[in-house]
Amino acid sequence: MIALLLIIISFQGAQLIGMASGTDTFVEKSSKLYQDYDHLYLNLFGTESIVVMVEGSDVTEPELLKALDRAYISVQNIPGVVEVTSPSTIIKEVNYQMTGRSTIPDDSQTIDGIIDSSMPSALMPDDTHAVMSVVLEGTSSDTTKEEILRETETSIELANFPADYNIIVTGDPAFSIAMNEEMNTSMGILLSLSVLLMVVVLYLVFKHVRWRLLPLPIVLVGIIFTFGAMGFLDIPMSMVSMSAFPVLIGLGIDYAIQFHNRIEEELARGETDEEAVIDTIKHTGPAVLIALIITALGFFSLFTSSVPMIQDFGKLLMIGIAMCFISSLFLGVTILYGFDKISKWNILGKLGLKKKSSQHETHIIIDEEHEPDFLEKALKGISTFSMRNPLLILSIAGLLCLGGLYADNLVGIQTDTETFVPQDMPALLELQHMGEILGGDDQLNLIIKTDDNADPELLEWIDDFSEHEVDGRSHIQDSSSIVDLVKAANSGEIPDSSEEVRAIYDQLSDTQKDAYINGNSIIMLNLNIGNAMSELGLEGIEALSNVVEEDLQWMAPPPGVHVTITGHSMVYVEVISALTSGRVFMTMLGIALVFAGLLVIYRDILKALTPVLTMVVVVGWSGGLMYYTGMEYTPMTATLGALILGVGSEYAILMMERYFEEREKGADPEEAMQEASVKIGKAIVTSGATTVFGFSALIASPFSITSNFGVITVMDVILALFATFVIFPPIIVTLDKYREKRRHFHETHNRSGSGGSNILKSIQEAITQ
Repeated sequence: MIALLLIIISFQGAQLIGMASGTDTFVEKSSKLYQDYDHLYLNLFGTESIVVMVEGSDVTEPELLKALDRAYISVQNIPGVVEVTSPSTIIKEVNYQMTGRSTIPDDSQTIDGIIDSSMPSALMPDDTHAVMSVVLEGTSSDTTKEEILRETETSIELANFPADYNIIVTGDPAFSIAMNEEMNTSMGILLSLSVLLMVVVLYLVFKHVRWRLLPLPIVLVGIIFTFGAMGFLDIPMSMVSMSAFPVLIGLGIDYAIQFHNRIEEELARGETDEEAVIDTIKHTGPAVLIALIITALGFFSLFTSSVPMIQDFGKLLMIGIAMCFISSLFLGVTILYGFDKISKWNILGKLGLKKKSSQHETHIIIDEEHEPDFLEKALKGISTFSMRNPLLILSIAGLLCLGGLYADNLVGIQTDTETFVPQDMPALLELQHMGEILGGDDQLNLIIKTDDNADPELLEWIDDFSEHEVDGRSHIQDSSSIVDLVKAANSGEIPDSSEEVRAIYDQLSDTQKDAYINGNSIIMLNLNIGNAMSELGLEGIEALSNVVEEDLQWMAPPPGVHVTITGHSMVYVEVISALTSGRVFMTMLGIALVFAGLLVIYRDILKALTPVLTMVVVVGWSGGLMYYTGMEYTPMTATLGALILGVGSEYAILMMERYFEEREKGADPEEAMQEASVKIGKAIVTSGATTVFGFSALIASPFSITSNFGVITVMDVILALFATFVIFPPIIVTLDKYREKRRHFHETHNRSGSGGSNILKSIQEAITQ
């Protein structure tokens, strides 16, 4: 009943989850980059445009232009629209000056004459394309942008364009909205595929227990709890955080499998239901809880990232594993207890027996004797071989690890924008098509802070610097600033005095001034870099911005003037640098946290060191495998060190807990390891297989960043499983034997020492007598 109530509450919280793909998912709000870009650039000058592009055989036809004008009239009345520019308005204005009538002429020759003399190429680049631009405020919310986009699309439909023309509604706002929709759709597909794959693997691998598919609904309840917590804690859904859910299904189902496997093992021994539950919680509960804590410590290193969406990914993983543990411990064990009660009552009824008292209740064992299956024999054989050949196994593993750690430094980093966006996405193709027709609109935005934005010396410097950048830097195509408007209003010259400049400012419209100046202290200079984002990539843009920075030092602005380079491109450059530069530190911190956590929990250097050594080997192997297979790190796979530690250490800890449980029963190290490999090994293989299948769903993602993450995580989980059964046994058995020998040596030494002391005392007493 409590679980049902929590599910209902979680559904309420899930409705509060918002999609996030803006600047604040990439950059900390407190950072200088965010302050410059969001507070200065977007708030003061930033605008975004929904672009309506018309394609056809001849866009100068009167009927087409009249339809475009109907759309213009409708769109400009949409709330939130700052400005609308359209070829139809230019033609109507010129026609009014010629004839006194503000209409679209019916004569094609008149229209052609107006276009040849007055039409900007940005609105009509050729006879087959016409463009209407719908300008929004850069700070408009996603909801406002979507409302304006939908209203614009409706206006286009009602404008009754001729049938043989193609109308494309595109631009950055339309692309951003389409991205959010794609993320929503993608997440649903990934979750469904993950669940389907896990049904298959549970059915095939977990067949030694009853109700083999039960762990899946148990972990899905944990995922529902996670969705609810995500909404209540205001954690947004981004292209990174949506990948957390298949990961959580893979991790969370491990907890359910461990509890399920142990309670079935206890029941098979003939224990009562109550005794089976108690022993399961007593032995498996702490082991799984310790594994969860250590997994969380591995994930904690994600919070060192300066990128908010990586931090949100870490929050989601930590909340998710806690919710899945709670669901497995309370709901999973409760349901298993109830199911066994029901199944046993049916068996007793068929035998004609009555249930007298729960205190004397006896579990009926159906299987007479358990015969080891192929998997159990294989696990026992692998662990036995690795324990008997520790020098060979650990030497090869160590050399491969060292080689992998070296090769990891040579692995490339993928920074192309296609990492973030599905390349066959219709909204992207439309945006790229617009760029091909109109030219790119990527920019470097220079914010100039001054005491007097009408200073002629400053305007002269802006003019000279702009000309130098456009002429001297091939990827800077043109520039725009308030200087262009001042020169246009003053016969191509910059006035000699501030008073003359201010007089020109007063003549300009608010729209013109707001695009380039704010108050008396800020001027905006835009350097158009065309399609540099796709042509140069982020590394190229970073190099270009460094060149502009050097030019600013060489052609320094007047004293007292400060220039900051910002813009959308610079945000991406900073993000890629932040995502990839802290990868090694994140991994090292994760290792330190896992070791410290184990040391605090166990207060035993052997128990703290063994899982960490095993996972360090896996980290090295992973780097080497990436290098030799030609893989590259992406902003998301840069976090994999933390993920390997979190996932892999869990397997090692569960194996170690069972090993020491068997040791406490009197088994020697090798026997204890063999018993642990057989008894908990199948559960670890099952949970590992489900984790692999869960992560495999990520490979189907249309987002390259997520798909690449899926491939590498599947590879790393397989490596972690392999290390758990091949590397972990010789490490822990060798170290345990060494410690036992030292303990035995000290005990013998102490006994010898105390024996000699007693003899000496007896001799002294005899002499005294």
